[in-house]
Amino acid sequence: MTKADIGFALCGSFCTFSKALVQMEKLMEDNYNVIPIMSQNAYSTDTRFGKAKEFVEKIEKITGKKVLHTIADVEPIGPKKLCDLILVAPCTGNTLAKLCQGITDSSVTMAVKSHLRIKRPVLLCTATNDGLGATAQNIGRLINTKNIYFVPMTQDDYVNKPNSLVAHFDLIPECVKQVLDGVQPQPVFG
Repeated sequence: MTKADIGFALCGSFCTFSKALVQMEKLMEDNYNVIPIMSQNAYSTDTRFGKAKEFVEKIEKITGKKVLHTIADVEPIGPKKLCDLILVAPCTGNTLAKLCQGITDSSVTMAVKSHLRIKRPVLLCTATNDGLGATAQNIGRLINTKNIYFVPMTQDDYVNKPNSLVAHFDLIPECVKQVLDGVQPQPVFG
């Protein structure tokens, strides 16, 4: 029996995809029903961290489901109550800004909007080089937004990238449990 239906959305922080996929596997092992979602860029962009097609294949193998990657694919998430929680991991500074401003021009932002309209929780797992720069204001606003939660995050390289924030991906399974109970995992920063 599955614990809950988790929409697992990936944005373009390509260097964190491997960490995200490990956590996706753990959620599957914990008997969650994981529904894979990728932004159009994450779904189609080859980078030095890997080929898009290979990541899509891995995700589909882990979940046993086709990746949702278009706005049309994800729009029914809210109206059909397809997810108990949406997890965005990684969640880039670009996606944080769009969520903060209500911009729904990607599959991930549409999935979140569709899900929030039925007042269900969204868990953001940040990975952004400007988390303590331009993106800080968006994190601050979203922390204060009902039904938005954050995986605890920290500076990943304060010497060479002093504004960079990355969430503790390894905390995702515990955070999912807490957020499904309406609890913001603590400490948010640390």
